Amino acid sequence: MAESIYRSLPGGANLAPGGAHFRVWAPERRRVEVVLEGRDVPLDREPDGHFSGFVPCVAEGALYKCRLDGGEAYPDPYSRFQPMGPHHASMVVDPSRFEWTDSGWRGLSRKGQVLYELHIGTFTREGTWAAAAGKLAFLRDLGVTAVEAMPVSEFPGAFGWGYDGVHHFAPTRLYGPPDDFRRFVDQAHSLGLGVILDVVYNHFGPDGNYLAQFSPGYFTDRHHTDWGAAIEYASTGARELAISNAAYWIREFHLDGLRLDATQNIYDDTGDHVIAALTRAAREAAGERGVLIIAENDSQDARLLRAPERGGYGVDMVWNDDFHHSAMVALSGHNIGYYSDYSGTPQEFVSAAKYGFLHQGQWRKWRRKRLGTPAFDIEPAAFVTYTEDHDQVANSGRGLRVHQHSEPGSFRALTALMLLGPGTPMLFQGQEFGATAPFLYFVDHHDELGRQVREGRNRFLSQFATATTPEMQSHLPDPCDRATFERSILDWREAERNQDVIDLHRDLIRLRREDPVFRSQRHRGLDGAVLSEYAFLLRFFGDDGDDRLLIVNLGRDLNLTPGPEPLLAPPAGRLWTPLWSSENPKYGGCGSMPPETEQNWWVAGRSALALAPV
Repeated sequence: MAESIYRSLPGGANLAPGGAHFRVWAPERRRVEVVLEGRDVPLDREPDGHFSGFVPCVAEGALYKCRLDGGEAYPDPYSRFQPMGPHHASMVVDPSRFEWTDSGWRGLSRKGQVLYELHIGTFTREGTWAAAAGKLAFLRDLGVTAVEAMPVSEFPGAFGWGYDGVHHFAPTRLYGPPDDFRRFVDQAHSLGLGVILDVVYNHFGPDGNYLAQFSPGYFTDRHHTDWGAAIEYASTGARELAISNAAYWIREFHLDGLRLDATQNIYDDTGDHVIAALTRAAREAAGERGVLIIAENDSQDARLLRAPERGGYGVDMVWNDDFHHSAMVALSGHNIGYYSDYSGTPQEFVSAAKYGFLHQGQWRKWRRKRLGTPAFDIEPAAFVTYTEDHDQVANSGRGLRVHQHSEPGSFRALTALMLLGPGTPMLFQGQEFGATAPFLYFVDHHDELGRQVREGRNRFLSQFATATTPEMQSHLPDPCDRATFERSILDWREAERNQDVIDLHRDLIRLRREDPVFRSQRHRGLDGAVLSEYAFLLRFFGDDGDDRLLIVNLGRDLNLTPGPEPLLAPPAGRLWTPLWSSENPKYGGCGSMPPETEQNWWVAGRSALALAPV
């Protein structure tokens, strides 16, 4: 019985006939007891530092803690639910009780995805799984294929981003009980939507993390992160916890993938990197379902994306900040702070479309070091492209959305580039209807920890010189103020008012999905050319000359006379005809003319145009 339980979850409380089996890793401790219902039940020590034992007469809903060496009792590191928060008792949960209806769901593959990042606490006014489920049909109709939820592992306080989680296996009480999360996933699958979860394996939050009480071996001082002690993945406990957690979300919540936060700070000196190991575990847990493992990697290390037989970690996708940074410079005109290595020029967009990362080993002035590794062999679908995500919106200081940095024409043009480009596009909650609610950094810490958070946030934003001015300092929101959290909640009434923005996104996603050339995401399947200081083209190669052109002009009206660029030439015996224009009045544009005239090419200023041959 115990062995079959361990294959499901190697620690925590696992229900079995007549009671529950408990297991924790605490190699330096002499004695571990389970404290529940007024009794302390000792666990047996295993040779590898685990303590385990069967406790009779334990049912779902029982509350318990783990007492160490007869002293203080702590929540279970493998707790499946913390109903009163991270400092209090853990709850025994029966994960088999939920009745799934998604047996026909086959999961996700790398190509063809349109991702949508959301934060459950601010996605709706209620901030719950149940309320978020009510918006899934809207996302399906928009053309989204998978939602990507920001971290939900239990964290302290009444609000937060979730990146300071301290209980990997416990969905936070703030959004509803675990079965509400399962119900959200089940409903998404019924609508044809996948669900991906953002998980944090590079650090634990500073409040409510009791792992060191069980063993200091969970952490190491040989490496450092910006958020807390580095995790020691050479240790049995830490490695087991992360790998089993990846499998847990896929198995017990039927998730379709994981987004791994800040993988550049996941350190592993063993021969089998924990990222590769947990990726294998997630795929094994999925069985025949397809799952996507997505990495955030500030170092832009292409090794993550390569297959294990080629020395890689087997990850499917990686976030591409390079595309975002170029887009923001082009839209806002500002390139200070970490934007200073970008110019927002046509060549940057052409190179990003062809090669994914812009930095593949060059010197970065801002970083004062080389960044990235060669990625020319990586398929374009592996690069997640976006003009908004949670970090980048919040890092504007005031939480401004991308359309608030730009004038409307350029916003529509770069939206077209993102949604028709060869990468995997991702939207951030509310972007599709022009949300004006900011997305700010918020966390419910108080007293000394709150002070440190405020000071740390101000230090981070000081890399942008404009954020250090007295007038801007007076407008920076307090991340620990509940009002900062509440300002970030989406106002869905804007979706009713901004139909033109919704139409823009829906039509582009439909074109991407239905057009055989745009949807192909073929490796080395396009080329591009710079047409002027502000304009460029991408030519997507189809079969038998069935090509597509995407022309983007971020400057004034452009008349190409002459136009000696071979990528502009239509396939033999055919002519170009417009498929889609960002200047369609439906989207708030002012109309457009046929681009190829007797005066050669004419491209409207601040516009994008997709063409096909006839």
